[in-house]
Amino acid sequence: MNLKIFVQNKIFMQSKKSFALVNYEICNPEKCNPDEGICVAVPVCSHKVLKQMDGVFESPMVFQDMCMGCWDCIEACPLDAIEQKHIGS
Repeated sequence: MNLKIFVQNKIFMQSKKSFALVNYEICNPEKCNPDEGICVAVPVCSHKVLKQMDGVFESPMVFQDMCMGCWDCIEACPLDAIEQKHIGS
């Protein structure tokens, strides 16, 4: 998501500075939910930008450009496999 900044009748696009990022070396939905393989962080994402695209028992991915930075997924992940990624200053 880009933020529009209006300065003296000019529009400047400011790129997103932070978003959620899945650490695939740590993430393991089978450990989170051994019976169903559903990542426990996926359903808590109120913006629906964290999804298990490849199916159950697979690690989720974050649509980073749509991440609103609410960090609910970070709090929900019992393996601490989701973290904040900051870009730029």
